[in-house]
Amino acid sequence: MTEDPAHSARACDGALVRVFDVLGKRWNGVIIGVLVDGPASFSELRRAVHGISDSVLSDRLTELAATGLVHRTVAEGPPVSVRYELTDSGTKLMPALRELSRWAADNLDATAPTA
Repeated sequence: MTEDPAHSARACDGALVRVFDVLGKRWNGVIIGVLVDGPASFSELRRAVHGISDSVLSDRLTELAATGLVHRTVAEGPPVSVRYELTDSGTKLMPALRELSRWAADNLDATAPTA
């Protein structure tokens, strides 16, 4: 049987490195999870993601937009408003995030300290 080059160990390792470069940053998965419910403003995201600072939220949204997972829309005012929403690529990530969440619930101690 011939191995599919896209699913070889080396290709998967590279793909996993790339995905965890994005998802491994604190808050990114949580932000994506909040946006699955629909577009949100910066202040709505700040309220939904407990413990995140404005500067970190801004940085994370910029990174997620640069990776093509989140789209930023500016509506002319007055007042000017900005909304963030998942792109098709971001939406396609949700089944994997749900599986990771299930795995964490089953395998990680909820009381263990996080970094």
